[in-house]
Amino acid sequence: MQMRKTKKIKKELKNKTALIQCAEEFNIIGDPTRLKICYLLCHYEKLSVGEIAEIIGVSISAVSHTLRKLKKANIVEYQRDFRHVYYQLKQSPLADMLKERLNLL
Repeated sequence: MQMRKTKKIKKELKNKTALIQCAEEFNIIGDPTRLKICYLLCHYEKLSVGEIAEIIGVSISAVSHTLRKLKKANIVEYQRDFRHVYYQLKQSPLADMLKERLNLL
């Protein structure tokens, strides 16, 4: 490899903040339940906690807990409509990648 190219690559890898954020995002979506939720939100723009729980067959409490983690990781966002809270994927490079990849399933 050329010396300049090697130096450039080493410099890119020094951006630890971006690397750590990326690793955390992939770790978050690595859980099967979280990935199922992301899959649903890729295919259906907005879903409530109850709808997600019914579709994937887990408790509302488990879905709420999972969505809190996804919200904390900046992967989902929500809108409140009276008693219901509707979740959707937040616009981000990770969401775009998820949509692209999960649409292949």
